[in-house]
Amino acid sequence: MDDKNSPTSGATEATAPSARAQNAGDGGAVAGGSKRFSAKRKLAAVQRLMRGESLDAVSRDLNVPVHRLTEWRDKVLMSAESALKERERDARDKEIARLQAKVGEITMDNELLYAKIDKLEGGRPLARRRSKK
Repeated sequence: MDDKNSPTSGATEATAPSARAQNAGDGGAVAGGSKRFSAKRKLAAVQRLMRGESLDAVSRDLNVPVHRLTEWRDKVLMSAESALKERERDARDKEIARLQAKVGEITMDNELLYAKIDKLEGGRPLARRRSKK
């Protein structure tokens, strides 16, 4: 019976330290990288930073490296800036779309008129007039 238990206990001893190493401290999170955060959890972490919690405290609590938290914070700030810029342009979007549609109609009319002119001319250009002098 000892023979059956010893390989099993040896296998658990070999895997136990590596399992603990992945979950221990910041080193495990950086090296293992096994924990993935959803967008909601990342946003919640950034909100904690924005409320004034220290970067180190949030990093230790979530077991996320400091550089990763600063990347998330920078992305949130950049996307917030672009979202605010887009709202300023929204009032003009309808007018821009209307004018683009109008340009498209005029272009189409011109193409149809040129096709009609070519058909009427029969492939030859309009005759030139001589001066009356």
